Amino acid sequence: MQKKELNEGNQVFWVCPLIEESKKVDHVSSIRKYELLNKLFPGKVGLLHGKIDHEEKERILNKFLINELSILVSTTVIEVGIDFPNANVIIIENANKFGLSQLHQLRGRVGRGNKDSTCILMFKSNLSENAKKRINILKDSNDGFIISEEDMKIRGFGDLLGFKQSGIMNFKLADPIHNNDLFLLAEKEMRRIEKNNEDIRKFKSLIKLYDRADIINDIA
Repeated sequence: MQKKELNEGNQVFWVCPLIEESKKVDHVSSIRKYELLNKLFPGKVGLLHGKIDHEEKERILNKFLINELSILVSTTVIEVGIDFPNANVIIIENANKFGLSQLHQLRGRVGRGNKDSTCILMFKSNLSENAKKRINILKDSNDGFIISEEDMKIRGFGDLLGFKQSGIMNFKLADPIHNNDLFLLAEKEMRRIEKNNEDIRKFKSLIKLYDRADIINDIA
């Protein structure tokens, strides 16, 4: 497929989860993939990752922009801020190891020109149930809002006042997905309280009913 795309003057992003080979995890590294592809297409492949300094990064990106390079092997450093209309194919290795929103961001690197674009997700057959869900959601939708919502359902909401970034929160009254109207009402009430400069200490007794007195103390 790569030869066909390159012969038609198209450019390819090839994303790998690691910079270098690792003995701990069986993932494809960008350096190893670059070495393999550069043997097949000598002089037409570039390598980009977080350990490359800014000046070298700009040089590589400029060569890709002016089409001196046909394939750009990279880690997720291309996730945002990269705009190359001529690149219309992105291949993501070990796609099951990326988050759903991250996959959507990576997919957005192509399809910016006037040609049809293709996103190829590569993964091994023994996927976890959550990985299967992520892949299927990405296949079924290109809507960022829907994907973000589904991503939250899979990963959980984390700890809103702490450091936990995933996992199911133990909401006492509602959850943000299924009771969105209640959260909008709560936001409206908070804005009213703030606007009227009300003393929030009068709500302490109510909060204590749901073991959330510490939140009021933090706010106060």
